[in-house]
Amino acid sequence: MAGELVGERRSLQPQVSDLGLSGQRRRGSAWLIGLSGLLVVSVLLGVGVGAVAIGPASVARIIGHHLFGLPGTPTWSLPQDAIVWQVRLPRVLLGVCVGAGLAVCGMALQAMVRNMLADPYLLGINSGASSGAAAAILFGVGVGFGENALPFTAFLGALAASFLVFLIARSGGRVTSVRLLLAGVAVGYALYALTSFLIFASDSAEGSRSVMFWLLGSLGLARWGVSLGIVVAVVLLTVGLLTLWGRRLDALAIGDETAHTLGISPDRFRTRLLVLVSLCIGVLVAASGSIGFVGLVIPHVARRLVGAPHARAVPVAALLGAIFLVWADALSRTLLQPQELPIGIITSLVGAPFLLVLIRRLHATSA
Repeated sequence: MAGELVGERRSLQPQVSDLGLSGQRRRGSAWLIGLSGLLVVSVLLGVGVGAVAIGPASVARIIGHHLFGLPGTPTWSLPQDAIVWQVRLPRVLLGVCVGAGLAVCGMALQAMVRNMLADPYLLGINSGASSGAAAAILFGVGVGFGENALPFTAFLGALAASFLVFLIARSGGRVTSVRLLLAGVAVGYALYALTSFLIFASDSAEGSRSVMFWLLGSLGLARWGVSLGIVVAVVLLTVGLLTLWGRRLDALAIGDETAHTLGISPDRFRTRLLVLVSLCIGVLVAASGSIGFVGLVIPHVARRLVGAPHARAVPVAALLGAIFLVWADALSRTLLQPQELPIGIITSLVGAPFLLVLIRRLHATSA
């Protein structure tokens, strides 16, 4: 009888495990569906918020008219059409992309360096983009690119910073978590000092104010065009690849030994991640400036909702980041009307208390 009970328990263990996995998958799917619906609602409400309030029904009709030609006869005014389609919708879509991109890049970096406090600032890419932007605003670098001078020079600065971090991390022959962490911190501080030097070396007070505003992040440069299309394409590529690489990210987050056991080369995979994350962050920072805490806060919230496996957590983090930044931008436009707050102030006000709570929990678990 005892032997039969033992055998029955063993036969039930895989079934219980399968039930648990299927339950986690259902929970992940439910969150994806719910957050997708919430994102659509947030976009409609976010486009309607501003100095001129426009109801979500009117926003939906205007967007539907431009996309599908429905309704055929406009029932709204031309100023409302211009506000929704030309001004606010590109801005909100940029916020969706920036929030999603920063969130998934933060999640990838936390797995790459095995540090739950890692975020896109860690690799110094934000600082590189800031240096490029300061050079464009204060000294006219890249003036030949016209209205694209600022995002182009910011992107070049981000690429230069990521290349420098890679060279330093690779100098010992292997791209390890510690080398990436230290190289990113060192390059970030050096480029931050360079940006500060450019600000003080300039005699333009207006230019210095513009640089400081850009350093805190803004979606005000969003317009329909090639630049917005590039941002959308890069973010979709990043989210898609990181979701497909979910199992590899899981193995890397556990440790290099586990990755080797599963046939994954940690050095090669870290290099691929570094290239992908650098490209994504460079494009995002060039389009919106430096927006902090999104890549730190959102990944932890996503893991709390659907668990640690990255195949589920990455798309959930993308949706959460998009929703969070849409509402942060709405607050930045409305809190001090008619003035606009830099969006980085809003994200910092939310992220700083979260960081303190996270540090407290880390201390409690280590005690």
